[in-house]
Amino acid sequence: MTEKVRTLLQTLPTKPGVYLMKDGSGKIIYVGKAKDLSKRVSQYFLRPQSGKVHAMVQHIETFDTIITTNEKEALVLEMNLIHEHYPRYNIMLKEGSHYPYIALRKGNDPYLRIMRNNKDKKYHYFGPYPSSRSAYRMIGLLNKIFPLRKCNVMPKAACLYFHIGQCLAPCIHEIPQDVYDDLAAQITTFLKGDVKAVKATYTQKMNEAINHLQFENARDYKTILDDIDHIVDAQRVEIHDLIDRDIMAFSEREGYLALAVFVFRRGILLGKGSFVVERFGELEEQLEQLLGQYYRDKPLPKQLLINYPPLQSIVESTLGIEMIRVEKGTLFELMKLVQENAIQTLDDHFLTARLDDDKLTLLETLGMTLNIPTPYHIEMIDNSHLQGNQPVGALIVFINGEPVKKMYRTYHLDEKHRQDDPGAMYEVVSRRYARLKKEGSSLPQLLIVDGGETQLNAALRALKDVGVSLPVVGLFKNIKHQTKGLLNAEGEVFALTDTPNVFFFLVRMQDEVHRFAIGFHRRLRSKAMTQSIFDGITGLGPTRRAMLEKRYPTLDGLKMAPLEELQQILPDEVALTLFEKLQSLKTL
Repeated sequence: MTEKVRTLLQTLPTKPGVYLMKDGSGKIIYVGKAKDLSKRVSQYFLRPQSGKVHAMVQHIETFDTIITTNEKEALVLEMNLIHEHYPRYNIMLKEGSHYPYIALRKGNDPYLRIMRNNKDKKYHYFGPYPSSRSAYRMIGLLNKIFPLRKCNVMPKAACLYFHIGQCLAPCIHEIPQDVYDDLAAQITTFLKGDVKAVKATYTQKMNEAINHLQFENARDYKTILDDIDHIVDAQRVEIHDLIDRDIMAFSEREGYLALAVFVFRRGILLGKGSFVVERFGELEEQLEQLLGQYYRDKPLPKQLLINYPPLQSIVESTLGIEMIRVEKGTLFELMKLVQENAIQTLDDHFLTARLDDDKLTLLETLGMTLNIPTPYHIEMIDNSHLQGNQPVGALIVFINGEPVKKMYRTYHLDEKHRQDDPGAMYEVVSRRYARLKKEGSSLPQLLIVDGGETQLNAALRALKDVGVSLPVVGLFKNIKHQTKGLLNAEGEVFALTDTPNVFFFLVRMQDEVHRFAIGFHRRLRSKAMTQSIFDGITGLGPTRRAMLEKRYPTLDGLKMAPLEELQQILPDEVALTLFEKLQSLKTL
């Protein structure tokens, strides 16, 4: 803390406002708002910080404050300053355009187009749609169904669209206004989700084409019907109160935050959106900033549901959106669905986050970080048990930065390790590398164990006992169970905050080994349950059991098998006995 900062802290007002953190060159590196400037700003310097917040505090040489009348003014000013200065430590949503609308030109010679605002009074507007993709897919379908003109500039002769029945050709025909009024009414009805009349028309056209052996035309009509179902199915979730409403949920993982949103307009789901940003500072403050950014250039709904009730006051006072809370019913189920989307978005982000195009460079960075030769061959080990039963181990292999699944291995572990994670790690490492040594196989250039100091020490002890030497690190978590970094045999900690691509790569490996271990455990449990079901059934010997296991790899699949199917594999009496036993399990 600089002397100037120390002095400024003593003069902070206990009023709402905005604070601007500055580095030694006077550049604004962070903008935040506060109900109480004195309390909020002091926290940065008087409390221990970690991660990026700690890094930011180390760069603060001074700060400014702007007092506002209330918190609403503070949030508005904060958003404006963030978008004016783009401070280094403010987490920004990706820049995007305004929501797109489908616009229908009024009057004679109407046509459809995508517009980014709804200000021009020459058009009817439908939407807004949460993404260009969903809007363009819809307008493409509308242009197939309704014969409005498609040309930007009126041609002097009828084009192909007229000849295939998708345009009335106003370039060569005078179209009565009542025809266009009827088309506009049909389009409006369609966009409100009522597609029954259009589907009935195209179903009739398809059947007539088939009756006249015009199979190519019938296929085209069938394609349009399929397109209607495909696009409208995405909007099938409908709330009949006709309210413009956004439903949002967030999820946290490994220092990152996902925000998912479902956009409903007039009760119809127009689409979904999601964002992933780095976690920074206080959760409530960051969510307020993200909401402010999200709605800065977007139309506001009448209602907002979000899985963080403390935001209600600021949302209603600043954005003017009614924030509601639900505990049951359709909206509650939708909120759970949005929450699942937020979780999945974060999982997908960690699985598919962009790594360096040059995987070898990434591995070189990892090697230099750990002060070891570049680890082109990496192995990672994880152990799993559910409620302490059937302990198993799993090992995955990455070579040149890519998974080599044929080299993955699973291990049935001694039952004595059901509650002994270090013992389980010792067993897997011992078995794996004793075998590689005996076979003379090549060793990995880095072994990563999924765990902290205790797991790491167990792996090091096992390697020493089997006479194998190779670099080993532990991928450990913090007290919030977030992946924190690497720990080596000498006790050095590598936080990886300066190498995010390496971090994503390691989390991807961690997800993969965890998935592999859990999957193996579930298969074992399913097989054990299936075997116990087979016990006691006369006529169900090893050969027939093997046939059933091949046909139905999971217990759930076997439970769903109809009696007629089982009778194709087993004698009728044996099949009936097994079927009745399976049916009794469904009622438990």
